[in-house]
Amino acid sequence: MTHHSDSPDASFTVPGLSIEDGHHVAELLQLRLHALNDLQLTLKHAHWNVVGPGFIGVHEMLDPQIDAVREMVDETAERMATMGVSPNGTPGALVAARTWDDYSIGRASTFEHLAALDLVYTGVITDMRTVQEEVGELDPITEDMVVGQVRQLELFQWFVRAHLENSGGQLANAGADSEKEAAAAADEELGKD
Repeated sequence: MTHHSDSPDASFTVPGLSIEDGHHVAELLQLRLHALNDLQLTLKHAHWNVVGPGFIGVHEMLDPQIDAVREMVDETAERMATMGVSPNGTPGALVAARTWDDYSIGRASTFEHLAALDLVYTGVITDMRTVQEEVGELDPITEDMVVGQVRQLELFQWFVRAHLENSGGQLANAGADSEKEAAAAADEELGKD
């Protein structure tokens, strides 16, 4: 007989953690799951909408990032399930729970997309580091997963920033507070021919 409950949480977690701690750690991952799902969609959107000089390099650079982020999504959801918490990957749940706005750049130059994506990566990485710190106090296994994800995301941000950086180490989008502002600054700084 199948029993359905109002709670999405199971009556177990991983060995060595209390159910309360295991479920708390897994629940901390839910917003990260949403962020990673959003990131892979945003990267694919940029992949489809990037134009201009350098198109093919940026277009092809983004695909391995998308694939890696999709793997992070799966790894995060599976960790949550392992810990006894049902992961929610539906678009409606993502939109309802997210604390950020949709990516705001449509068809645009490589510099504009990369400048905006730099800000996206900063937001995702900053939030991941906060979660890493909190889960690290409770579960080193989940912390290890998050550390590995952050390591990859920081590498991808470096790939993005390499296109925006001058030989003096300054980013063309430095000081921008929004994706549109970052895109405009980079286009003005780097889009001159």
